[in-house]
Amino acid sequence: MDKQIPNKLFFKIGEVCEITDTQPYVLRYWESEFQALAPAKNSSGQRIYRRKDIETVLRIKQLLYEEGFTIAGAKKRLEQELSGRGATPQAMASLPETEVANVEPDEPESGARVDELKAILLEVRNELRGMLNLLEKGGKKGD
Repeated sequence: MDKQIPNKLFFKIGEVCEITDTQPYVLRYWESEFQALAPAKNSSGQRIYRRKDIETVLRIKQLLYEEGFTIAGAKKRLEQELSGRGATPQAMASLPETEVANVEPDEPESGARVDELKAILLEVRNELRGMLNLLEKGGKKGD
């Protein structure tokens, strides 16, 4: 987020597009997908962005375009960041396999060790999902 944001209180959508190098339709779509991005509207219905909104747009753009997250993965990561917590096992379990590969460890490790840990986590997650499916089937009446 090394873009220079002018020292203003409010920004119109055109200014935000210029600062973040995005299109208005992209910003409107992201507003519908990310709860953290909710600019106010003035009396005439125009979106009014604050500095925090622009920083959020830049972070979403970084997650999607630079770090390769899907919308779902970027939502989870952004929620985690805004709530002040890292990737939890529950959050990891709900991510698709392609997103788990994007979650970085808190402690620096060698690349081979990180890959090994990710593979172990994926295996454990798959086993837990299998157990959950068995429990769900066993808990239904009439089976």
